[in-house]
Amino acid sequence: MNQVTAIDLGSNSFRVLIYDCLNNKVLGEHNEVVGMADGLSETNCISNEAQQRVVDAINTSSEKLGYDPSKAICVTTAAMRLANNSTEVLSYFKKQTGAQFKIIDGKEEARLTLLAVKYALKREKINSSKFILLDIGGGSTEIIVSDEDESISHSFNFGIVTLTQKYDNYEDLNKELQAHKKDIKNFLEENSVDTKDYTFVATAGTPTTIAAIKLGQDFFHYDKDAVNGTKIKIKDLDECLELFRNSSTSTITKLVGRGRVEFIEVGVYIYKTIFEVLDKKESIVLDDGLREGVAINSCLLR
Repeated sequence: MNQVTAIDLGSNSFRVLIYDCLNNKVLGEHNEVVGMADGLSETNCISNEAQQRVVDAINTSSEKLGYDPSKAICVTTAAMRLANNSTEVLSYFKKQTGAQFKIIDGKEEARLTLLAVKYALKREKINSSKFILLDIGGGSTEIIVSDEDESISHSFNFGIVTLTQKYDNYEDLNKELQAHKKDIKNFLEENSVDTKDYTFVATAGTPTTIAAIKLGQDFFHYDKDAVNGTKIKIKDLDECLELFRNSSTSTITKLVGRGRVEFIEVGVYIYKTIFEVLDKKESIVLDDGLREGVAINSCLLR
């Protein structure tokens, strides 16, 4: 078979992709919010409820897409890296579904995401020679600097879920984001990165949601082909924040999807912070990310 099934279990999202290696095409996909990091900052453990949501998501997606979880390439990231009970949780997943997850570190997560984004930029006919990639996750935020065939990356220990659960007011959230801004600036300066020479590219749920809203889409009418390559400006982020502040929960749920409502504002603030660090006026958004990278990497190894 010239196809692979890749599963990306993140801190908030569960994403499956069935990929055709010969033609570099997506044959099937499934996305679901599982909230694996819910309560993680307080207990340092993946809750039983979150574990059951993941098991249900694996079973639902395997039935929908017709794949065997035991043959899928399964990776998991920040939440599982942080959890004290990760070994027990992964054993439970394997016992219940057959899916065998590998915890990957920030460097490997960045490498695989970068691989997917490079493929996506070429597909969208966008210059991929020099760019800075932002990947906002639930438990971590990755910054990757790509210059031709060389790259450097850093995984910063903050994400939309962890920061949302940590703060209930903007003032305290902003203080932490300002501290992270200094850390990111230090990372760029230590590696002599002149940001004006690089295109700003963003992937993951927050950027794609902002792009979809800008295009007039909502969660139930999401068109990733239209989202890919969309340019986002800071004013688009401000307009989204204003929209979220003045809309009902049901309206926001329609726009961003169930399980994302409580996190989306923090995601926008993180996105805005990176805009400011990089001193950029616009960002190119791509839907492709870690799961696509896992699939492509597997194809290349065959």
